Amino acid sequence: MASTIVFFSVKKTAQTTTRRCLKGLAHSPSVSLLPGGRWSSRGTGVRFMSQGTAAGRSRRGALALSAAAAVTAATAVAGFLANADHFQRAEMATSVPQTAEEKKKKDYEDEGDIVERCKDFMSVPVTDIKVLQERKQEMSTKMEMLIMETQAEFCKALQEVDGGTFKVDRWDRKEGGGGISCVMQDGKVFEKAGVNVSVVFGNLTEEAAKQMRSRGKVLKGKDGKLPFCAMGVSSVIHPKNPHIPTVHFNYRYFEIEEADGTKQWWFGGGTDLTPVYIDKEDAHHFHKTLKEACDQHHPQYYPDFKKWCDRYFFVRHRGETRGIGGIFFDDLDSPNQEQVFKFVKSCARTVVPCYLPIVYKHLSDSFTAEEKDWQQVRRGRYVEFNLVYDRGVKFGLATPGSRIESILMSLPLTARWEYMHEPPKGSREAEMLEVLRNPKEWV
Repeated sequence: MASTIVFFSVKKTAQTTTRRCLKGLAHSPSVSLLPGGRWSSRGTGVRFMSQGTAAGRSRRGALALSAAAAVTAATAVAGFLANADHFQRAEMATSVPQTAEEKKKKDYEDEGDIVERCKDFMSVPVTDIKVLQERKQEMSTKMEMLIMETQAEFCKALQEVDGGTFKVDRWDRKEGGGGISCVMQDGKVFEKAGVNVSVVFGNLTEEAAKQMRSRGKVLKGKDGKLPFCAMGVSSVIHPKNPHIPTVHFNYRYFEIEEADGTKQWWFGGGTDLTPVYIDKEDAHHFHKTLKEACDQHHPQYYPDFKKWCDRYFFVRHRGETRGIGGIFFDDLDSPNQEQVFKFVKSCARTVVPCYLPIVYKHLSDSFTAEEKDWQQVRRGRYVEFNLVYDRGVKFGLATPGSRIESILMSLPLTARWEYMHEPPKGSREAEMLEVLRNPKEWV
């Protein structure tokens, strides 16, 4: 039976949203790593490893999940890379002092009525509301509420600036769970804007389990079964105006239950920007907003996750990054579940303030046919990365039962490939290529 989709009115005006976005986040005090805590670079990026201190704590390997991996069960499982190394936990910074408004919002999120919170969503959640109420304190419920709130906040902010409306498409996965795809296509500002939520569960496929075990992950199933739960929010926005950048973000949670009832869990995600032309003020604002969110929790998060982002979103056959980066992290499971969730929540709340001010700034910028052609060429590079390198997309396309429309939501409506294209020396296009070939520090 078809699900009923409910749309809710936007509460804020575009001007209010703009002021809120420009205000940004508060600065936080710096802290230091505890003695013995360290960061490790291997594979595609920097991983923060942890070692349990309690006797009998199950061993956790570091697993890498791609940015698109939360779309379906297959893509949620696909990109995890196992690692047997263990490092001592490092302590996260204490949160910056909260304002009365922030405290009120936090109390509402932690203790507010599930039904009331759901009224602001783009759709009813994937999980039944009664189940969410019964499991209110479980991390799976907290994360599902966060990704639903993130989807709604971002969609409504985009609708304000565009004037269009997102099509809300609920889908079910016969193996367990489902998702909500919100897509706005051929709008006034955005050629294609997609914000997906997925909440899937079931048992790991044998192929996925073998992939994890082959890379060192210790998985103790029962009768050959490994129950898992994966959820996340993922978005890619392709504007019409070449002076408004493309933006992508993805935040996700993965949980596996072993034979003895213990659970292994980890978080991943990130936000990155792909401009067609370099605007140093935009780049500074975008990275500064992300850095301030990261600094609330650990001083190493931004520099290390920024480097990881540059490494991951690299189009190797072109020798250039996909964009000017942002942050990207995975396998985050320390110092404890609640602290990591708070960090992910801080990151998720940057998606509007780091991007919308840039959109409003360039909303009325004029552009030439040549600039539009350059945008189409850069979109071609975007497609190349997603189809050639992104682990989650590749695995999802090759896995039976995957929802192809949601996986390919990240691709632009239009793109262009020119044979032997090379911009003139000294041009703004050449300046863009120089930055992509040599990633820079923006804050």
